[in-house]
Amino acid sequence: MIEVKNLSKTYGNHAALDGLSFTVEPGKIYGLLGPNGAGKSTTMNIMTGYIAPSGGSVTIDGYDILKDAKKAKAKIGYLPEMPPLYQDMTVAEYLNFVADLKGVKKSEKKNMVNQAMEKTQTDDVSNRLIKNLSKGYKQRVGIAQAIIGSPEMIILDEPTVGLDPLQITEIRELIRELGKTHTVILSSHILSEISEVCDHVFIISKGKLVLSEAVSNLALHIKASQQIEIEAKGDRALCESVLEELPAVETVSVEDKDEGKVLVHVTAKGNEDIRESVSLALSQNGIAIFGMKELGQSLEDLFLEMTQEDEEETMNKEEEE
Repeated sequence: MIEVKNLSKTYGNHAALDGLSFTVEPGKIYGLLGPNGAGKSTTMNIMTGYIAPSGGSVTIDGYDILKDAKKAKAKIGYLPEMPPLYQDMTVAEYLNFVADLKGVKKSEKKNMVNQAMEKTQTDDVSNRLIKNLSKGYKQRVGIAQAIIGSPEMIILDEPTVGLDPLQITEIRELIRELGKTHTVILSSHILSEISEVCDHVFIISKGKLVLSEAVSNLALHIKASQQIEIEAKGDRALCESVLEELPAVETVSVEDKDEGKVLVHVTAKGNEDIRESVSLALSQNGIAIFGMKELGQSLEDLFLEMTQEDEEETMNKEEEE
């Protein structure tokens, strides 16, 4: 288990982290999500002992990352955003070197390196120089070095940055496989990556935790106001005026399409179901409806809502001061 308590980090007058706290339980894939500059990489660098916090603490299975650094770090495998690869080594040479740095016993080293290459599917390039590998294979080698020593927890900082779509798919599948035998923490600003791979998400904004929730429960945090999209045929101005008069309608937007058709987006007030009232109002005014569908709020909407609210709160505090 990883426990982050009241973590802070300042650089001059800038607070990269501001009282950040969360707990990571074994056996799950966690997503650390936030916009660029939110404090994700700073958090990971502190959790792995690369940098010291200005305040707060991080414990790994009860070991403080600063006070019991050797025992704590032995439980973590880390892939920074820029993998620490020696370009002029072959894959096998590099992984054997990493095993030596981590103090792996000689009797276990060969088997452990082979297992790491097999898991990351780098065994077929074991004798190639790292500098001659594709970006995707370099990421795989970076993940291979992270799992050398059989750490219980794997921390990956933006593991798919700079990869093409096929490589991204392959790395995501690799992360899912690692999640079967390790606790994984994945930092990303790509929302689809978090929703596709992770079991639990932490959303960070301005160095603070704004949401901690199971991915399966994110819908509970999404606003319930109904949104519908209608394809209709009729006068655009008439559509707008008719729907804006309905008491249960919050917003209306209409755009022209081909052949006299319009595309209408309507948002309800509160939790009301407005489909019936909208369809009746349009048809009674001679506007033909060709199709209607209900739109759900996405993870992107939730992410923007959480991070923007936090930014607005910060700005208001600054104004008060």
